[in-house]
Amino acid sequence: MNSPGPFPRLITDRLLLRHLEISDDNEIFFLRSDKAVNTFLVSPIAKSIQDARDFINKINNSKSAYWAITLKGDNKLIGTICIWNIETEENKAEIGYVLHPAYSGKGFMHEALAAVIQHGFRQMKLRILDAVLHQENKKSIILLERNGFTYVAATGDEVVYRLYNYIPGGQSPEI
Repeated sequence: MNSPGPFPRLITDRLLLRHLEISDDNEIFFLRSDKAVNTFLVSPIAKSIQDARDFINKINNSKSAYWAITLKGDNKLIGTICIWNIETEENKAEIGYVLHPAYSGKGFMHEALAAVIQHGFRQMKLRILDAVLHQENKKSIILLERNGFTYVAATGDEVVYRLYNYIPGGQSPEI
């Protein structure tokens, strides 16, 4: 499996996925502190801009591939998406994402997710992508299913959805 970083910019029809920058601090603060955005997330709530900056620095020094989602022609972050918890021995990782509510329901996360899945499977040579989420996060479950993920397991309030990188010829990977 190829290492996640440095990772490239990804371009879709309407989006540019780029490296997270310290200048994204206000948007990261909103995403990590807004109660509605964090309804189904278990990450620590940001209490200050400094918390957001610390988070950005932590992410930029991690082994995860973490993209800022922006609209083409506008550098303002509208969400984030990442490949993290990378298990190199198993060519397996988790995918996670969050989107500003003002941009929800417009297909942006579907577009970003498709690009990141393609990158994970083609460039990083991942075999499995998992998504771990709250079982009541119905919009995210629909998004994952639209992108080929299937339900695998549940523990407590969390469910796991999985997507396999099927090899050419229609053969399934060993489970």
